[in-house]
Amino acid sequence: MPTLHDKAQIAPQSGALLLSEPFLPDENFKRTVVFVCEHNEEEGTFGFVVNRPLGVKVHEAVEDFPEFDATLHLGGPVENNTLHYLHRLGDKLPDSIEVVPGLWWGGSYEVLQILIENQEIQPEDIRLYVGYSGWSPGQLADELKEKSWIVTQGSADHIFATDAEVLWKQVLQQMGGQYQIMSNFPESPLLN
Repeated sequence: MPTLHDKAQIAPQSGALLLSEPFLPDENFKRTVVFVCEHNEEEGTFGFVVNRPLGVKVHEAVEDFPEFDATLHLGGPVENNTLHYLHRLGDKLPDSIEVVPGLWWGGSYEVLQILIENQEIQPEDIRLYVGYSGWSPGQLADELKEKSWIVTQGSADHIFATDAEVLWKQVLQQMGGQYQIMSNFPESPLLN
């Protein structure tokens, strides 16, 4: 009979979460959770760091964006001059893609602005990211072999119902077993 530990890790796929291993030295991904929007062997992997709020409102950082009480997040180190979003709006936002049940990626930017201006979107229904995280074909597979990432299934709750500041630790705890122990590792092994 499989245990929770056996089920914790999955193969990378759309809708997965990539959790950086506790002592990953890359500052771009230290203690991060990346939500994977696309993954395939031919084109690589694309997603967003979902636990790095920047502490500014989107309209304060993005020119001509309507005033909106939503915090901007750092989606990753690639193309930091681009805006992306995950949301719960479904068909309300044309051209969006449902990645997991109840969670969509992208969609019409013009319609998004109109919905915000008409107050038809609440800040708790959307997460906005500057930049993204990407891996070329085979790159993520190599990093998984090096044990740089832990992979588990993501959900809309991970994006919307969990405080970004504690998401990394909380997901590891939910995975149980050795992952629960990892969640309590200090940021520096020297502090152990």
